[in-house]
Amino acid sequence: MHKSGFVNILGNPNVGKSTLMNALVGEKLSIITSKAQTTRHRVMGIVNGEDFQIVYSDTPGIIKPSYQLQTAMMKFVSTALTDADIILYVTDVVEKPDKNFQYLQKLQKAKIPVLVILNKIDLEQQDHITMLMNDWKQLLPKAEVIPVSALLNSNLVYLFDRILDLLPEGPPYYSKEALTDKTERFFVSEIIREKILLYYKKEIPYSVEVVVESFKESDSLVKIQSVIYVMRDSQKGIIIGHQGKALKKTGTEARKDIEKFLGKKVFLELFVKVNKDWRDKPGVIKNFGY
Repeated sequence: MHKSGFVNILGNPNVGKSTLMNALVGEKLSIITSKAQTTRHRVMGIVNGEDFQIVYSDTPGIIKPSYQLQTAMMKFVSTALTDADIILYVTDVVEKPDKNFQYLQKLQKAKIPVLVILNKIDLEQQDHITMLMNDWKQLLPKAEVIPVSALLNSNLVYLFDRILDLLPEGPPYYSKEALTDKTERFFVSEIIREKILLYYKKEIPYSVEVVVESFKESDSLVKIQSVIYVMRDSQKGIIIGHQGKALKKTGTEARKDIEKFLGKKVFLELFVKVNKDWRDKPGVIKNFGY
């Protein structure tokens, strides 16, 4: 008997969805920073065993869209609600259980198993955790509430076993060697974007899109040319920094992580271009893969 299915990870921004996904898959597939809206795409991570295949999906945090890019991001979330075999709805010990209540109403009507993952239990006392678990049980009576710490790998073995129990029977959807549905180029652009999220403040990270324009691989070296798109000339100046120092730092740190990811030496060139107000141009957003 072989089991396989799609396990989709949903929840509000900053509750630890990407940390949980990376812990369950055992690889760093999704960007993790403390900034909201870090995950923009739906990123799949595939876990294979002899008699099972679990296809995890990390999705953008649920928000009310205020520009076209966010509208496109929320489409990934809507799709993830409809094509799942199991939903992991991630919350944490800080979030109020009734946040985004209209979304919870969709989960109440779900015809598939829903596991409420109460994350970051390492930050709270047991009595508060028990109280939150009871609150979630009242909100979503059909769901099982599982307390975890994705950061410390706490209770993840139990969570994995429950997912395996609930997984439907069926053949694998992807090759047993596959780790993700995304290309190396995608992860290179995500690594660069992660560095921008870490090193630049305020609106800059949310105004940026990264595109890998050239990826040439030889036996010992990968040559990569990538463009950082911004919305305004002033943002271009900030990304480059005084005498190019900011861009150089971003490039150096990204190159180190890309080398780890690809297992090869990397020559990385970064360019910065302005595409005015790209976040509100449906055609441009589509070209960027949303």
